[in-house]
Amino acid sequence: MDNSKNLNPKSLEKKSIQCNQADNKILKMKEELEMYKLIFNSIHNGCEVIDKKGYYTHFNESYQKLFGLDPLVQIGKHCTDVWENTRMHIVAETEIAEFNQTQKMAGKEMLVHRIPIRKHGEVIGVFGQVLFKDVNELKKIARQLTLLESKVAFYEKELLDLRSTRYTFDSIVGVSKEILQLKDEALKAAANNLSILITGESGTGKELFAQAIHHASPRRLNPFVRINCSAIPKDLIEAELFGYESGAFTGARSGGKPGKFELAHKGTIFLDEIGDLPLEMQPKILRVLEEKEFERVGGTSVYKTDFRLIAATNKKLEKMVADKQFRNDLYYRLNVIPFNIPPLRERRDDLLPLSNHLIKKITEEASIPAKKIHPQTWEAIHGYDWPGNVRELSNLLERVLFSVENDTIHHYDLPVHIRHGKNSVVESKRLKLKEIRDKTDQDTICHTLERSGYNKVKAAKLLGIHRSVLYRKMKQYGIPLNRSPLS
Repeated sequence: MDNSKNLNPKSLEKKSIQCNQADNKILKMKEELEMYKLIFNSIHNGCEVIDKKGYYTHFNESYQKLFGLDPLVQIGKHCTDVWENTRMHIVAETEIAEFNQTQKMAGKEMLVHRIPIRKHGEVIGVFGQVLFKDVNELKKIARQLTLLESKVAFYEKELLDLRSTRYTFDSIVGVSKEILQLKDEALKAAANNLSILITGESGTGKELFAQAIHHASPRRLNPFVRINCSAIPKDLIEAELFGYESGAFTGARSGGKPGKFELAHKGTIFLDEIGDLPLEMQPKILRVLEEKEFERVGGTSVYKTDFRLIAATNKKLEKMVADKQFRNDLYYRLNVIPFNIPPLRERRDDLLPLSNHLIKKITEEASIPAKKIHPQTWEAIHGYDWPGNVRELSNLLERVLFSVENDTIHHYDLPVHIRHGKNSVVESKRLKLKEIRDKTDQDTICHTLERSGYNKVKAAKLLGIHRSVLYRKMKQYGIPLNRSPLS
């Protein structure tokens, strides 16, 4: 009996829709199955799947290319019948994955994975894959990676040498508690991105600290950009800091020019002599510090920049703020981490190591013999106040080292104002003209005697006087006729 005759048209239509939906579902499943099959066969170097008992259920076509094994023939075989030293069936039993294991296949050592397949928490099979068809291939890749790592390390060092600073914390010489504490605090500050304000008298080494902080920071591979706010004309400083677009002003470079903040992207910008920054420029500096963006002179585009700011000054910014010569909001924005470098006269313990360091540096750079310093010379150096700080000490030693021909720097090789110690300037002004002339004569004779090896004939010739005159003056000034064994 034909039941379709008893169905009404609506029921027939509904049944037809259901059949079409089922057909579409089956078609979609076939397409997905075909895609999975294509993916499986495309996996490089070979893949295989066994069931819980160790029999192959899947074997991809890459194995045929590798070993000449027909995938269809292997289906249904036990894995040990295909590979005598396989561990696929053992992984099915232990349910423990094995990664990056070596296995001898077709006479070659290969690297393989063996991974349990789970369904609802239960292992139903094992997936195996050849990663490298020859362990030697892996060794070759490992050697290439090692070579690449060496090259990266080399080029990173080259980049650091090219773009980094000249000075590190090792360049800061000193043994005083003040300088050691400063170095410790600066090293900690190097790890963050907060603004730093370095204060101190001229010549104390503010830029040295700034460079050392940059060198120790995560930004060390990126630029350290220095700008001296007192050395740039007032009408050019904005263009120097922020750059300019083409045609921004008469003489502007075609194509424009990036400014210091742009060049310092990912690095550090060092604003030296920040106290000399024009008052009208200060709000613009404040904006770029807060927003990390700026516009070039003559432009409308906004440039983003990522930098760490270090500022330095030998001026009293607090007083300048009180006198309305420096914006208080900029001062507080700069003074997040303050460092004050004390002058040399307040850390005299650093004079000896600093002098030794500078002498070694100067003689090595100039390729001249090393010099030692007479104890009296040390006393004079220690007694002087050094208003010019390390810069003055360096300049003095450089001048003396190039002028002294023997291997010792005596106290008479030093300038008069340094030989007389702390109150040298006042004392030298009080000296009468004759005293100054006599002192100069005495120093010159002593220096010439040392230079001539205490040969009086040679010394008199160098001085351009008769030997009898030399003897008379030596007696007058109390200079011994023979070299003292202690000198």
